[in-house]
Amino acid sequence: MVTVKRFLRDLREQIETIFREDPAARSVLEIVLCYPGFHAVMAHRVAHRLYRAGVPLLPRLISQMSRFFTGIEIHPGAKIGRRFFIDHGMGVVIGETTEIGDDVLLYQGVTLGGTGKEKGKRHPTIGNHVVIGSGAKVLGNITIGDHVKIGAGSVVIHSVPDHSTVVGVPGRIVRRHGVPLTDAEVLEHGRLPDPEAQAIEELTRRIERLEDELQVLRQQTELRLPQRD
Repeated sequence: MVTVKRFLRDLREQIETIFREDPAARSVLEIVLCYPGFHAVMAHRVAHRLYRAGVPLLPRLISQMSRFFTGIEIHPGAKIGRRFFIDHGMGVVIGETTEIGDDVLLYQGVTLGGTGKEKGKRHPTIGNHVVIGSGAKVLGNITIGDHVKIGAGSVVIHSVPDHSTVVGVPGRIVRRHGVPLTDAEVLEHGRLPDPEAQAIEELTRRIERLEDELQVLRQQTELRLPQRD
């Protein structure tokens, strides 16, 4: 009875989460029939409970069937919190020892994976209110703090503190002065900082300053040289 109530709670929360996160969602029926992220997460809820109960083979079969129909691979051993949303979802991979907190948002192509054949805890731990952009890879037994935003295409192999933004390959942390991201910023991937572009811009400004200084020195040198008849 408790399991049924929990499943119904998860079902309701999942639908509410999709309505909150995806402006394209029009109706409950559309979500239930047309959202692969919804299908994958709900299938995982069942598979994970069977996995924890020690049921052999069946959890992996459910996981594989879900992967076949949705393109999303979630190992039944992964621990996933409440209100977890996978937007679009094709190509998402979540490893066995991954732990995900509450209110986490993943986009298509995200990998929460390992870095080799090590045993034990070998996949990342994701905090609460985390957003991971399209194609990002978070690898190894690392911890991603609460309210972290990981930019599309980033590769993260080191732990990230709370209230941080990570971009690039390898991922670089850009702190936000300890202030969590606002709801309005969550989906605006175009506003992510670009360390490489910032470095190039700074170099360009330094070159321009050096050219100005060089021009001044040339003018001063010409004034000091004796004038020829």
